[in-house]
Amino acid sequence: MSLSAQRVSRRADGRLILDGVTLAPDEGSTVGLLGPNGSGKSTLLRLLSGILAPTAGVVTLDGTPVADLPRREVARRLAVVEQQVDTQVELTVLDVVRLGRVPHRRAWTPASAEDERTVRAALERTGLTERSGQLWRTLSGGERQRAQIARALAQEPRELLLDEPTNHLDIHHQLDLLALVTALPVTTVVALHDLNLAAMYCDRIVMLHEGRVVAAGTPAEVLTEELVAKVYGVRAVIGPVGEGERPHVRFLGTLA
Repeated sequence: MSLSAQRVSRRADGRLILDGVTLAPDEGSTVGLLGPNGSGKSTLLRLLSGILAPTAGVVTLDGTPVADLPRREVARRLAVVEQQVDTQVELTVLDVVRLGRVPHRRAWTPASAEDERTVRAALERTGLTERSGQLWRTLSGGERQRAQIARALAQEPRELLLDEPTNHLDIHHQLDLLALVTALPVTTVVALHDLNLAAMYCDRIVMLHEGRVVAAGTPAEVLTEELVAKVYGVRAVIGPVGEGERPHVRFLGTLA
């Protein structure tokens, strides 16, 4: 089991944000993190990446605490795509994607031919080849998100963490992006707001509410009308779910 969080908690400003969360994705699987705003999804991803340290519990890579590993070693293994990324530096799309190769090079050494091939392949897979020379600051929100995915692909990770990667994307690009990500031979943990996208593309779902795991399992096991009502405060009809079929959520309105 490559990436694992064992009973991790996180406090900030005296408030408990995550409370004893355990997560152990199967290698090569896609795990979706669901839950309303403030449920702890982004915080959990930052703990998994080592950006934040848990107040209690431990996050490990191949059994070694992430906190004990050199940051360069972690960066070679694990790529992160966050919700909002900005820069005041005049970078092109190509420059951004090339950043994914930094953990694989020694300091001050130029990019190799292999680095450049990997970068070009990442641009092509995300449909950004024709925009490679465009300045980052001129991109739309959706294009920036795709550039960050391309940077992560160029990193060639074994684990991929994504925080709301479909934000700012139209439906076509949402489906394209999640199909791309879930086809990669990596272990993926992705925070999503859209329950139906999670049902379509995730092998397993972890539902968070007020910093705690309230359900974990396959989409059919987790996405029930009762749980959606409890966690989100909305009425929904889910199904029908047959053998091997993915559930579909149809919202009817908020609970009074």
